[in-house]
Amino acid sequence: MLDLDASEARTTEDIFTGISHPMPTGRVYGGQVLAQSLVAAERTLPEERIAHSMHGYFLRPGDATAGITFAVDRIHDGRSFSTRRVQAYQGGVPIFSMISSFQDEDPGVEHAQAMPDDVPAPESLPSDDELIGAVPTGTGRLLAERSADIRHVTGALHLEVAGERVPQQAVWMRMRSPLPDDPRLHRAALAYLSDMTIQESILRRHGITWQTPGLKVASLDHAMWWHRFGRADEWMLYVQHSPSARGGRGLGQGRVYSRDGTLLATVAQEIMVRVPEL
Repeated sequence: MLDLDASEARTTEDIFTGISHPMPTGRVYGGQVLAQSLVAAERTLPEERIAHSMHGYFLRPGDATAGITFAVDRIHDGRSFSTRRVQAYQGGVPIFSMISSFQDEDPGVEHAQAMPDDVPAPESLPSDDELIGAVPTGTGRLLAERSADIRHVTGALHLEVAGERVPQQAVWMRMRSPLPDDPRLHRAALAYLSDMTIQESILRRHGITWQTPGLKVASLDHAMWWHRFGRADEWMLYVQHSPSARGGRGLGQGRVYSRDGTLLATVAQEIMVRVPEL
């Protein structure tokens, strides 16, 4: 899925095409188009210039049965930084728009917020697909077939809301299968994972499960900052909270840590969330 095809190249714009993995809803998973857009941008840069931030907007629902075209604009190449704009298209209209920034490794000041203490080990927690059981369709099928292993520290929201109704949670996550050593692939895979549960601190606060009748959730935008390298096929802790929700929108924020406590990335996303009885 992340191995895009270069269909055309021009002086100021590069064109790539990609495929989607099947989804029970028929809509493209947002983390997929995030990751693919990052890969497309990286294809226009030397390997030593690495992604440090991206800001994207989800414009339209994508069709998971159709291919996606990624157009990359080489906006700026400086001595230390580069900027790329990526537009993802289906049927001739944009479904996602992103600007990302890349930098050569430089020395400088360094600090990081510490990982929370006393978090249960991922091996002590059930995976999401184990919690929901072998359901052949819908959510159960999605969990069983997805490429990520997700383990909620305080219980998943697929069937019920376990624990307190608070605007925060933590999950362990990793890709199920080993990945090649390419750091760019791991950064893209982390972008893929970053969209998977970021909405749930908003839902948890209001006791909303993914099975709530009439629930409509859609990602509106997504921002991500990569601080340090980490392998996406090893356990990472995703600490999430929501500072605000109103007007049918909620803001989710998260920090991603490696298992040894290294802060790898920071994420922010605003979502549309509509519940019929609210």
